[in-house]
Amino acid sequence: MASPHKIALIGGSGFIGTRLTSDLLRQGHDVTIGDIAPSEAYPDLRVDADVRDLEQTIVAMTECDTIINLAAAHRDNVRPISLYYDTNVTGARIACEAAEKLGINRIIFTSSVAVYGHQHGEPDENSPHQPINDYGKTKSQAEDVYRAWFEKSPSTRSLVIIRPAVVFGPTNRGNVHVLMDQIVKGRFIMVGDGQNKKSMAYVGNVSAFIVHALSMGTGYHVFNYADKPDLTTAELVNLIRERTGKTSASSLRLPLVLGLGAGMACDVLARVTGKNLPISRVRVEKFCASTMFKADRVRESGFVPPSQLYDALRETIDAEFKEQVSAAPSQAA
Repeated sequence: MASPHKIALIGGSGFIGTRLTSDLLRQGHDVTIGDIAPSEAYPDLRVDADVRDLEQTIVAMTECDTIINLAAAHRDNVRPISLYYDTNVTGARIACEAAEKLGINRIIFTSSVAVYGHQHGEPDENSPHQPINDYGKTKSQAEDVYRAWFEKSPSTRSLVIIRPAVVFGPTNRGNVHVLMDQIVKGRFIMVGDGQNKKSMAYVGNVSAFIVHALSMGTGYHVFNYADKPDLTTAELVNLIRERTGKTSASSLRLPLVLGLGAGMACDVLARVTGKNLPISRVRVEKFCASTMFKADRVRESGFVPPSQLYDALRETIDAEFKEQVSAAPSQAA
């Protein structure tokens, strides 16, 4: 276990940050949450800090020896587009400037596998960055900012960059939850053949790996994070159906071209009504794409995830859909 640190957890009020705060405190670390959003779980640890504001960021980091930056504009529909750049790139510059002023030599930054874009095979940490959207572009640019900070004093500084695959877990409302919810409500239709594979990351394991990263010494450390084995979409859908007793749900499949058309129609409707609909062209594309990433370097670091992927998925389903799970026929583990 790493020796106790005084940690500035930027963007710590959110989904990953709340779980991470709990894990850090359990390990004996001192945590200050710097965020523009309130922390429902840890209001007494939070200070109002916008990562785009240098003075506020310095206040949040004062007397700390480590920065963990989770702050990001990450949703598919962030508007204006400039918010991606302001939060992700300018925020990185300000975090580094604050670290310089305060003499902080350890930074952990959560980037994203979105920096790779849609590449064939399984990109590893040495694969080129080919982002296809503003989120991926700004995460890649933020990595450059942090790398430049590290290169100013590589013998004294520690930089850990973690690129998680899609993160899921109880209370999260991302794509994995949307899929579960659609299946439970009987609104799910498989688009494509379902044989595309997905790398996923359980929030409890991501948090545990960030804690593990505190023990890493000086140097530049980069990791993809994904919990293996990768599941096909069909395997994931079947697991959700079995766990919630929805095994008799329709097996109707929609060809990809029709699914994309439906997503585009929903995009138009969303613009007209001003509502954020659960279906969009981007989400259909993501759903049908194979997005797998090598994460061997995580295991080579000596990290052992506390939860296995199937167990984490079952835990998430049970937490979010208790009534459906309790009504479902018992399943063998």
